[in-house]
Amino acid sequence: MKINSISLLTFFSLLIGGSIIAQETTPPPLVTDRPDATESPTVVPIGTVQIETGAFYEESEDLNVVLKNTTFNTTLMRIGLLERLELRIGWDFSEIKTEIDGTELNTVQNGLSPLLFGAKVNITEEKGLLPEIGLIGHIFLPFTASQDFRPETTGTNFRFSFAHTLSEKSSLSYNIGAVWGDDSPEAAYIYTLAYGYSVTNKFGLYAELYGDFPEDSQANHLWDAGLTYLVTDLIQLDATVGSGIQSDQNLLLSAGVSIRLPK
Repeated sequence: MKINSISLLTFFSLLIGGSIIAQETTPPPLVTDRPDATESPTVVPIGTVQIETGAFYEESEDLNVVLKNTTFNTTLMRIGLLERLELRIGWDFSEIKTEIDGTELNTVQNGLSPLLFGAKVNITEEKGLLPEIGLIGHIFLPFTASQDFRPETTGTNFRFSFAHTLSEKSSLSYNIGAVWGDDSPEAAYIYTLAYGYSVTNKFGLYAELYGDFPEDSQANHLWDAGLTYLVTDLIQLDATVGSGIQSDQNLLLSAGVSIRLPK
């Protein structure tokens, strides 16, 4: 049977064109900055908006005073401005109850925390032993907070973020940085170290150590562990449990969802 050369050329053109379209429509992997304390060095794709939100319950104890902090909204909005730059805006709503010697006080603190405003820069991609590296910085604006959580001065933080691919299924990420806030001139130097493992293409596990070293106070060290589930290419669910190693924190429970809005 004779095959027309024009028809054959048309067939291959359609095949290649369809392949290119399929590649273009496949969204980049969904990389989030929750649920762990370790921030990723990866920025969201240019021109996209990613919303990462959830809730957590934290119980801490110092001598005979127990604080029960429930944060109902831990929303972080990430906006891809350039290929290696994203804008970050975050706002929390919290409620804190206090117990003294087992008796809960009638006074409850609740309201919005200071608005977080900042950016992330992806400095370099991973190359062999060189990890992927990012730099993240935020300021916390006092006038945006409710009365119960309004500091007198602007807080700030920064951190360098690193990520190594260990294998097709595992990775190691870590952060180092510093934070200033709560109307104190004292800096706290922060660290995180997280190991992630992909059980399947959709289901992942992680374990993490993190903490800080205040300049004039005792160091704090904590751990947490959790799981993530990729519902679709654009939606991820997560859950976490944790506690203090050398810290006032007795318990941490968290759950949330991350969504990348389609273009």
